[in-house]
Amino acid sequence: MKRLPRIKQYGLIGDMQTSAHVCDDGSIDWLCLPRFDSSAPFAALLGTEKHGAWRIAPATSYERGAGATAERRYVGESLVLETVWTTSSGSAKVTDFMPPRDGAPQVIRIVEGLTGEVSMVSAMRPRPGYGGVSPWIHEVGGRMVAEAGADALWLDTCVQQVEKDGVIVSAFSVAAGQSVAFVLSWCPSHATAPDVPDPEAALSETLTFWRDWTRECTYEGPYREPAVRSSIALKAMTYGPSGGIVAAPTTSLPEEIGGNRNWDYRFTWLRDASTTLAAPLGTGYRQEAQVWRRWLLRAVAGDPENLQIMYGITGERDLRERVLPWLPGYEGSAPVRVGNGAADQLQLDVYGEVIETLYLAHESGVAHCADTAVLHQRLVEHLAQRWKDPDEGIWEIRGARRHFVHSKVMAWVAIDHTIRLVEAGSLHMDLDYLAELRAKIHHEVCTKGFDPVRNTFTQSYSSQELDAATLLIPRVGFLPPDDPRVVGTVDAVRRELSTPDGLVRRYPTIGDHAGVDGLTGDEGTFVLCSFWLVDALALTGRLDEAQALFERLLALRNDLGLLAEEYDPVQQRQLGNFPQAFSHMGLIQSARLLQLLATQPSHHRGAVAVPTPRSTSRSTRQTCADLTPQHA
Repeated sequence: MKRLPRIKQYGLIGDMQTSAHVCDDGSIDWLCLPRFDSSAPFAALLGTEKHGAWRIAPATSYERGAGATAERRYVGESLVLETVWTTSSGSAKVTDFMPPRDGAPQVIRIVEGLTGEVSMVSAMRPRPGYGGVSPWIHEVGGRMVAEAGADALWLDTCVQQVEKDGVIVSAFSVAAGQSVAFVLSWCPSHATAPDVPDPEAALSETLTFWRDWTRECTYEGPYREPAVRSSIALKAMTYGPSGGIVAAPTTSLPEEIGGNRNWDYRFTWLRDASTTLAAPLGTGYRQEAQVWRRWLLRAVAGDPENLQIMYGITGERDLRERVLPWLPGYEGSAPVRVGNGAADQLQLDVYGEVIETLYLAHESGVAHCADTAVLHQRLVEHLAQRWKDPDEGIWEIRGARRHFVHSKVMAWVAIDHTIRLVEAGSLHMDLDYLAELRAKIHHEVCTKGFDPVRNTFTQSYSSQELDAATLLIPRVGFLPPDDPRVVGTVDAVRRELSTPDGLVRRYPTIGDHAGVDGLTGDEGTFVLCSFWLVDALALTGRLDEAQALFERLLALRNDLGLLAEEYDPVQQRQLGNFPQAFSHMGLIQSARLLQLLATQPSHHRGAVAVPTPRSTSRSTRQTCADLTPQHA
């Protein structure tokens, strides 16, 4: 039977170095080894089972019309996934997880009988090289191994394994109280075989890790469950050894079914990592910020003048983009790309996001070290020379460069936050020069980036197009929330970029104003932009409307609480790479903002939540810093 799972049908397991996508039919259809950005031996997500997958499910679930149903959940506040299968003969539970590693990466799947007796099948078809290579499958000392080039996959279990037509199959039964474990380990093909762990001990240690980590969360508001689930997703997308955060653990999941807007997100964008860190910092996680700051210093090295907008997860600079022609793409959405050509773009807003996060880390108690101070100063000096240039902007357009309003606003943020650190004595720079530069940028944006006829900020200077990124203007303190230009911009975005349900598009992709991004086709609404609208509505005094929209966005999550990059309101399905760090960051930030504003007297909400451009109140600045997001 042909499988065409929706994106929402996948759950995520991971070890903070890579991750696997587990479908609700028991199939692992995406797994890169040994890192997020490595090639995938299971790539059915972007093709078919022939491109690599590993399914464990009742034997009857493989039969058309057979009675096998599944219910799944994460175990408590963890990344351990449980699926309970119910058949006519009994029920069984499959527990999937990846232990936080100190050795070989491993996927462990434990099948446990609950009632009666259930016939189960494990069918693993390894296809290294993103589904492009047929490995050599053979037995070594009672263990099955699939080898291809530099990679070796070892599959260990107590039940019989048989290789048939490139598939490693185990057929077995579990009665109530019985269990069978499968352990898949990766190692270099030239290395000695990896040790086989105790599956039950590994499960206990994994649950302990997540329990201890989530205990550090300081958020206790009304949306703790979705906020913690989103925090876990963000932690899962952090490469532990370096602190680099991937924008998403997948590549080429489409922004339009059948379209060509398919990109590789398994890298660390400075923007994404910076603004994603704002969420855990606001909920008590400071160690992540310290580790990321060290990653930043290594990645940028002594060359901030040639700052890239993204790097590999350990700081690699060469992210050349290529196409994998043997993969047909998710539901035929081609091409499938690995690498990302946007690494060479100029995106001036990145300076603002990086400096804003350095500021936020400092305000949250992460000491501003001397090396960071040098980097900060050089970034500001370079930005001062380039802020007037056109760029590709936050949305990484592949058309002509423009003077994007959001880029200029974030340049203002970079200078404004630098001034705050200078005033606090944490940086030593020319305060008068910085204040003059801040005022100059502010005046130019308000003069050239604002349409007085429509009472809205536009996407770029003198353009007619709107851009959801302008919703951030009050959030970052560029203008106060009650400024008529802010209210007008929020209303214009709702009118021209929003669906009737309040879901927001990034910018026009079809119609009279399409074409700014240099691409064909359309895309769905952008989940992060919809959270931006939640924030903008709340800050401009429409708290009830913000609350209602936030609830609608929570309903877009799949049954495991995960969000993709986009949502198609017509077909009612998630689109784009999954799960998306920025979607979960937006959820956390909006949850915290709504809680903050709901507990403030109404006459203080706008003034306390976000500062005016010349505000000097430290308490006001702290609140703004704690709640600041960006990008996509």
